[in-house]
Amino acid sequence: MAERRVTIGWAEGLHARPASIFVRAATAAGVPITIAKADGTPVNAASMLAVLGLGAQGGEEVVLASDADDAEVALDRLAKLVAEGLEELPETV
Repeated sequence: MAERRVTIGWAEGLHARPASIFVRAATAAGVPITIAKADGTPVNAASMLAVLGLGAQGGEEVVLASDADDAEVALDRLAKLVAEGLEELPETV
């Protein structure tokens, strides 16, 4: 299983707009991906309710993971999105 540990770059964490941006990127990745707080239970990264339910705050570490064969690139892109706290999806996602 491939995984990336990343610190959330959005000051407000994964709430409302940032969560929406993240979920759209996770859905667009085309592979199943989970997200969890460090040492927490993983949830579906493509589910808005699941991501909001994490209650992940800015500056907290989250773990992105996938057991898909071609997940490395998708995880790298999502990790960059979360770490940089982008306000919209980059065209490369």
